[in-house]
Amino acid sequence: MKKLKSFYKYPPLTERKWIFPLVIGSVVTLFILFLTTLISPSGGIPLLSLYRHYTTPSSASASASAAIFVESKLHTLPISAIPASPRFAYLISGSAGDGGMLKRTLQALYHPNNQYVVHLDAESSPEERLDLHKFVVNAPIFRKFKNVLMISKANLVTYRGPTMVANTLHAAAILLKQDVGWDWFINLSASDYPLVTQDDLIHAFSRLPRDLNFIDHTSDIGWKEFQRAKPITIDLGLYMTKKSDVFWITQRRSVPTAFKLFTGSAWMALSRPFIDFCIWGWENVPRTVLMYYANFISTPEGYFHTVVCNAQEFRNTTVNSDLHFILWDNPPKQHPHYLTLDDMEKMVDSNAPFARKFHQDDPVLDKIDNELLFRGQGMFVPGGWCTGSRENGSNPCSIVGNITVLRPTAGAKRLENLIGSLLSNDSFRPRQCI
Repeated sequence: MKKLKSFYKYPPLTERKWIFPLVIGSVVTLFILFLTTLISPSGGIPLLSLYRHYTTPSSASASASAAIFVESKLHTLPISAIPASPRFAYLISGSAGDGGMLKRTLQALYHPNNQYVVHLDAESSPEERLDLHKFVVNAPIFRKFKNVLMISKANLVTYRGPTMVANTLHAAAILLKQDVGWDWFINLSASDYPLVTQDDLIHAFSRLPRDLNFIDHTSDIGWKEFQRAKPITIDLGLYMTKKSDVFWITQRRSVPTAFKLFTGSAWMALSRPFIDFCIWGWENVPRTVLMYYANFISTPEGYFHTVVCNAQEFRNTTVNSDLHFILWDNPPKQHPHYLTLDDMEKMVDSNAPFARKFHQDDPVLDKIDNELLFRGQGMFVPGGWCTGSRENGSNPCSIVGNITVLRPTAGAKRLENLIGSLLSNDSFRPRQCI
């Protein structure tokens, strides 16, 4: 028995020191395993939250080859829930002498739930840009909702060159950075004007899928192949401080074969997922096409069109319309006709939400304000968010109510008719990226 006891006798303390690290290590390991179960995908909290990385819920039979490409790990921004009222992000741009018209257009387009970037290019005087800046920062309603921004460091913009696209991408990047959940990006100039209220626009778009891109486009470029695609041009606005027209290089180039050229209107309403794609470019299409269009005549009439129709995930989201009423010559010249009172009936009958071009303070703008927008001089267009009195010419938007309340007018019905025709079986799918 004494021998048995001596056999089970505990070892000296110095030989038992290894036990304590083992116990501590085991506890730490179990604790880490416990945390891992909490932060696993099944637990709802991702271990590493990457901006565009997502786990594909596909079956085990999914193609393994797709996993080796980074594009398979990337995805567009999620589209906001359909029941919520849509929000719009506007770029309103102008040049020298456009400050007054830009302010009027901004007032006619304003809604507290939207976002706005305004830009007067570098050709405008410092005094004119300072006047616009004071208007933006001093307006009580803008200060309250903080949804109007001005690009203070003006860009030099040449309409026929890539600088206009660069300015549009600049504004889009600013609006994405604000990240307030807007759904469509709309680019307008100071010589554009709305034909419906923002309540009309929000109401008409509230039932639409948020991935639609309203962009007038065609691959039948016709005469533009010889006059725009094949010439090589340089836009001095890219690197000079003074605006001048683009100039031509004597050598010409062939039409690209790596992607298909599309052309159309420079004015559009683009979905947030597509704008996100153009800015971040998780495929190389936006950058490749941008490099090509850097030497293209009238870049704004081709860049976004070519990108959207050459990107597989967006080519079936296009609606072939720029949502504008525009009077062109036949064949079209560089700029359309200026609209006047004689064109009022045609504008209304078009059911379009926007029209262009207008001379500053043309009488037709007052008629649009009075009959379509119900806007008093120097005031915002009244909507459901305006709860003030209209008596004695008072501004109803001086008192702000519930900014989610809508009060559509007859313009909403006109716009719904237009959208219905654009999305009909005869117009929608057959006219996508062809």
